[in-house]
Amino acid sequence: MGCDIVHSMERERIAREIFAATLGAANPAEATGKHAGRLRALFQEERYGRLFVIGFGKAAVPMARALEEPLGDLITGGIVITRYGHTSGHPGKVRVIEAGHPVPDDNGVRGTGGILDLVANVDERTLVVVLVSGGGSALFVSPCAGISLGAKQETTELLLRAGAEIDELNRVRKHLSNVKGGRLAQILHPATVVSLILSDVIGDRLDVIASGPTSPDPTTYGDALATLDKYGLKGQIPQPVVQLLERGKRGLLPETPKEGNPVFRKVENQIIGSNRLALNAAQSAAQALGFRAQILSEEISGEAREAGIRLAREALAARLQKGAQTVCLIAGGETTVTVTGTGKGGRNMELALAFAMEIQGIYGITLLSAGTDGTDGPTDAAGAVVDGKTAARARMQGLVPEEYLRNNDSYGFFRETGNLLITGPTGTNVMDIQIVVIA
Repeated sequence: MGCDIVHSMERERIAREIFAATLGAANPAEATGKHAGRLRALFQEERYGRLFVIGFGKAAVPMARALEEPLGDLITGGIVITRYGHTSGHPGKVRVIEAGHPVPDDNGVRGTGGILDLVANVDERTLVVVLVSGGGSALFVSPCAGISLGAKQETTELLLRAGAEIDELNRVRKHLSNVKGGRLAQILHPATVVSLILSDVIGDRLDVIASGPTSPDPTTYGDALATLDKYGLKGQIPQPVVQLLERGKRGLLPETPKEGNPVFRKVENQIIGSNRLALNAAQSAAQALGFRAQILSEEISGEAREAGIRLAREALAARLQKGAQTVCLIAGGETTVTVTGTGKGGRNMELALAFAMEIQGIYGITLLSAGTDGTDGPTDAAGAVVDGKTAARARMQGLVPEEYLRNNDSYGFFRETGNLLITGPTGTNVMDIQIVVIA
């Protein structure tokens, strides 16, 4: 057992090293900076008169900073909105506003209003660079007429607690917003728009990332209502929200702009970073350390605790394979948590707790599960690092893992066991990653 303690510490060190490599590959400043030269050439060749930089998301500040130095002399003005605590220094010409996430707040409304005022008079000789990253749906917020911020907050919270997938949540938010679902492109028309996008959704769907502010929206008011019906929320959602969606379904309100709409003719949406790129970096880092590295999936989704059990079983099967002494299994995506308890946690910690319970007593396996943005749910942790002794040690402390899982209190559990992974804000956001080290 003493020998395994040493091995356990080494596996955790390796998992952390691989995680650091994934964050490096998802560096938003580097990914954005690569486009500065092309943007300068475009501005000069097309003889634009003004250049605005606007953005929203957890990576908005490093993305804006990456354009400040090379394009500072061309930038007319700019505003970006990011999550509280994700500022890490302010760019010069681009103003930074911090706001609430995952539930929108007044600062988000004010910041969005500032952006709309900034671009109110764009024309054909205006170039607008839009910096989009994860969290943008909550941070870039402008409720439709008749919908209060409180109603939108309550709707968001109810959908999150019900375990709605991100695309389901966004199809509702898009139809309650003046700026989502392609409506920002509508506002910016006839300017030229270049959106540089750091993807935080499975499949890198442009209409889902930050609720697709500059891309065509394939969803409808009817789809939004169907989402409320699916989770049985129609009776709990504020009635002004339900009434607006029903009016839209009857054709009494204009739909979000669809494919083929002229407002998208001068819009370019480009993915500059994604979970897949991060997973590739993790695989390369593991291989450089001598591991046989395999990417299991870039589409881990569904209930976090169920995903944790599935991943644990994959790890146990890999451990039994011949030559499996040094294996690294890698996965990414974004799970959900249906909240039924009163505890505190996040999807990565809940996944890790279920994983730890499934491999209890099995040595040689370590899991790191974390959000690449450095936050997991409403906590200060990015996730957790667990192994085959985690659950057993907890029981020796008098803790009952099943009770913590039942109460959705994974943060409380790992705070007691010392398994929290705390990184602070990382400046990026390309969903979650799971790293399983078998050594």
